[in-house]
Amino acid sequence: MGMTGKLALGAVVGVVVIGAVSANAGNGNGGDSGSGKGGSPASAQRKPAGEQGSGAGEAAEKKASFAGDGDFQVGTDVKPGTYRTTGNTDGMCYWERAKDASGEMDSLLANGNVSGTGYVTVKASDKIFKSSGCSDWEAVDPKEKGSPATEMAGDGGMFEVGADIAPGTYKSAGNADDMCYWERLKDAEHSTDSVIANNNVNGTAVVTISASDAYFKTSGCQDWKKTG
Repeated sequence: MGMTGKLALGAVVGVVVIGAVSANAGNGNGGDSGSGKGGSPASAQRKPAGEQGSGAGEAAEKKASFAGDGDFQVGTDVKPGTYRTTGNTDGMCYWERAKDASGEMDSLLANGNVSGTGYVTVKASDKIFKSSGCSDWEAVDPKEKGSPATEMAGDGGMFEVGADIAPGTYKSAGNADDMCYWERLKDAEHSTDSVIANNNVNGTAVVTISASDAYFKTSGCQDWKKTG
């Protein structure tokens, strides 16, 4: 089955579908188009792991990266770990974690569509990682800390708490048609158990991101600003 244009599959939590996202930028893991919903504030950007170094550091970064298109064997082509893809603008980036290479639905462990930035943790027990239409993936250190921002693009995808964004209470105003969707996540495995809380919002959205959260995911929302 072709991968381009696939939609992520997932479980339903209340009235919110976890992982089931449209190929449109408004319903992906975030996008980079337009104002309000599109641009990622410069303060919320973080250099990929190893980017600040030179020489051997740059070589290590390139070695840790892999292409945004292809099927990769875990342990051979891709090492277990957490990876990030950035700059996806059309919602057509699609990925899968699979327990075998049969291509059957039963082999699927987790999947997703990405606009903007996406993080995925590939486990040692995974067998195949598939990626289609994505920007190249880069290895990141989940424990890496930086200068976290207090603003984030409402359609920017996933943000690592403590590195990309600071914990606290955030507000997004002016959302319409229940298209604003957010998730608080305890990891980047993208299972139903990964989700701490989530919601679809029409109007003003307010959410408190805990310091113990690992990631915050936002799609189709107006930009978020920290209020407390």
